[in-house]
Amino acid sequence: MKFAARWLRRTLLLALALIVGAQLWFFANILWWRMADPSQTRFMQRTQAELQARKPPARLEYTWVPYERISLHLKRAVIAAEDGHFLEHNGFDWAGIQYALEKNRARGQLRAGGSTITQQLAKNLFLSPSRSLLRKGQEAVITLMIEATWSKRRILEVYLNVAQWGDGIFGAEAAARHYFGVPAARLSAAQSARLAVMLPSPRRYGRLFGRAQMARAGRILSYMGGAQTP
Repeated sequence: MKFAARWLRRTLLLALALIVGAQLWFFANILWWRMADPSQTRFMQRTQAELQARKPPARLEYTWVPYERISLHLKRAVIAAEDGHFLEHNGFDWAGIQYALEKNRARGQLRAGGSTITQQLAKNLFLSPSRSLLRKGQEAVITLMIEATWSKRRILEVYLNVAQWGDGIFGAEAAARHYFGVPAARLSAAQSARLAVMLPSPRRYGRLFGRAQMARAGRILSYMGGAQTP
């Protein structure tokens, strides 16, 4: 019995040490990225591995650009489409979460998520696209770390540079050049609205952009004037 108790205690202490160590690793990276620009994210690593499994020489399309070289139209479009209360919340849009829960209950399935831009950034930087409670819990912790240490301007800058906009296409600059042949700074309002539509399912809409997506782009375009940017 004593041996079993010691083994259990040591196992629990080891598990606690690993959890604390992981949080410190996340926090150290977040502090570093307050000023340094991420060269790669967890989502990029996963996508590159998948692409290279199909075609070994495959490379991601990704070019970092500073906040000032991203069209104001795209900033407004993404906020209007993804997180209308971005400047007001501390990482969690509780009204949006409640709406998503009600929508899921009405549908009888888990679809709408109510995630903010900061939550999506936390997932893209460090985590997997799984929907497990463990992953969502870790996402919440990382979201709090980011909101406590980064400005809203920095959050939006990094998000726009690491968001996925197609199979192997990451960041506003690569997306603008891939789909419209222009730099991110020159994206029009209509082009920005189309890119914002793609964010929930970038791989799908990179191949298929139909009538329903065009209608949603039109709605986003109409909301963009009221979107406040940092």
